[in-house]
Amino acid sequence: MRTLGNIIWNIPFLGFVTAALVFLIGLLFVVTIIAAPIGLGLIQYSKFLLLPFSYDMVSKSEIDGDANKNILWQTYGFILKTVYVIFLGIPMVILSLVQIVCCFCSIIGIPVAIVMAKSLGTLLQPVGKVCVDHSVAQALLVEQGRSQLLSGTERNGSDLSIHMPWYLSNRRFFILSTVQIACSCLISVNNHLRIL
Repeated sequence: MRTLGNIIWNIPFLGFVTAALVFLIGLLFVVTIIAAPIGLGLIQYSKFLLLPFSYDMVSKSEIDGDANKNILWQTYGFILKTVYVIFLGIPMVILSLVQIVCCFCSIIGIPVAIVMAKSLGTLLQPVGKVCVDHSVAQALLVEQGRSQLLSGTERNGSDLSIHMPWYLSNRRFFILSTVQIACSCLISVNNHLRIL
């Protein structure tokens, strides 16, 4: 199914042209050296645009962890991201939105439009993003969920509050609401029997 989606994206919708344009813009940024982090992110995004159903965009910090804590580098990255968003990020997102709307207008392009809409965040902030295989992205999501589950267990001390909403983790509230639901069901049955 992914292969069919990639074929539909590249043949009738000319996805390879979009990927080539984003690659050229990224290459231009890399050549300037000052904006190389943006250029590398755009090159990764062009790889995603070539086969959007086979790849996903993830943050590099999800793969490597937060190894880069240099305050000077973070400040430079923040300034670079701000300039990129104002002058190039927003216009590219607007052009992508036009492309997404055109894909939505054709029935066959709806899956492509959904994938493109999910990747708009990467187009707006490409710094630190990496294109990985879909299975790797799924494994990262599972690992992230597992770590959140374990941190929730340590914080709350019980597994009950992880799997249930807060109002169900409180046993007294749970029992009272169950009794209330049972009473309302009995009253409803009694009213229906009275009508008959």
